Amino acid sequence: MKRADDFQTRRQHLKDLTEEQLEARFWELAEKAVDPMIELAKKNTTPSIERSVLIRMGFSSLEAKGIVEGVMNRGLMGKGAGHVVYRLAKEKNMEIREVGLMLLDEELWDDAVDIFKGGDK
Repeated sequence: MKRADDFQTRRQHLKDLTEEQLEARFWELAEKAVDPMIELAKKNTTPSIERSVLIRMGFSSLEAKGIVEGVMNRGLMGKGAGHVVYRLAKEKNMEIREVGLMLLDEELWDDAVDIFKGGDK
């Protein structure tokens, strides 16, 4: 089956645009295509991503796994595990690693929930 050549018909709305206008149109459409992905990335995370963040903050893989499980169990995953640890450390004037280890020992979780339950921060 041969496809009908309708290029001239489809390009009517573009034919009078300059090179600069075409480029601007391209980037406008590219942004429209990518915006939903950016929005998803801003609003969603996964345990794997959160473990990766914690590993980069200096925790071992096993420590990161435990902290992420604690974050998930308390409904704080949308805040980000690294963000939970960071904010707790900032609020308590403690080192990040110290806070993470305390969370693993089941300490400070009530404080974490209190910090984040008041809304998006």
